[in-house]
Amino acid sequence: MLLRRLKFLAWLGGILIIVLGGSYLFAPQLLLRANYMREAMTAHLEKHSVQAGDTRWVYYEGGDGPVIVLLHGFAANKEVWLPVAKLLTPHFHLIIPDMPGWGESSRMAGASYNVDAQAARLQAFVETLRLQRFVLVGHSLGGAIAGVYAAEHPEHVTELALVDAYGLKAQENAFTREAMAGKDPFLFDDRVGFARATALAFEKPLDMPGRIIDVLIKRNQLDRAFIESNFNELRDPSQYLALQNRLGQFEMPVLGLWCHDDKIVDISALDSLRNGLTHASSISTSTLIGCNHMPMLEKPEETAQILSGFALSH
Repeated sequence: MLLRRLKFLAWLGGILIIVLGGSYLFAPQLLLRANYMREAMTAHLEKHSVQAGDTRWVYYEGGDGPVIVLLHGFAANKEVWLPVAKLLTPHFHLIIPDMPGWGESSRMAGASYNVDAQAARLQAFVETLRLQRFVLVGHSLGGAIAGVYAAEHPEHVTELALVDAYGLKAQENAFTREAMAGKDPFLFDDRVGFARATALAFEKPLDMPGRIIDVLIKRNQLDRAFIESNFNELRDPSQYLALQNRLGQFEMPVLGLWCHDDKIVDISALDSLRNGLTHASSISTSTLIGCNHMPMLEKPEETAQILSGFALSH
């Protein structure tokens, strides 16, 4: 009987290896999706969708406590917040959407997806979910959107956290010089291009299986026209200063959280944030060492700790 069971387990293990190996070689997107599902389950998040305005929003929701809404940045998706989410859901109720046009949320051909348009769509989402007051956290482009939204709808935003946020005055760097010259470094067609693009955002090279990288390359190629269109929209002064121009309107507590060695949004933006917040009820700033532009992935524990402390301190 024992021998029979061992043979069955060996057979089952062999089948599992074949299935996983086949998925990795021929359908790596399924493995990526399964990993996202695993991370979401670990974070006690459920995936939902809702029609709000012109967008079918797909979002994660879960956890207990005060509400925090987390917005991702350019060419990203809701999944970038999963490592932080599992540390926040024991204390907060999280809502983490794919921003319109990105991830699994819908996209309308020919529509604008600049900062102002996205802030307007966010209000439709908030109204549809009947959210009242919440902590709003935005990373990179999501930071600019969060800032514009908070300026226009302060009745909903109890606290505003800006993480390596786009839309502030900062010292020019290699990224901004290329961007203003019209070169989009977020486009890539092969693994070399992927490595070059991710080196802009991460302190260390990503340790990721090659076939998973191929999935991300394919996704980037499919989204190329949208990425180019949105990137060009954001080169307008009304966009790259969208947050800067509204700093004086914030009366709620504001947190600025930056990676010290950010190669995309130079840390000098943090000074612009401090100096521009003339009416905020409180100003908090934190700087992380050992990360570049993606603290939620590079330093999830520290990021979660800072966000938790900020959200619970007012």
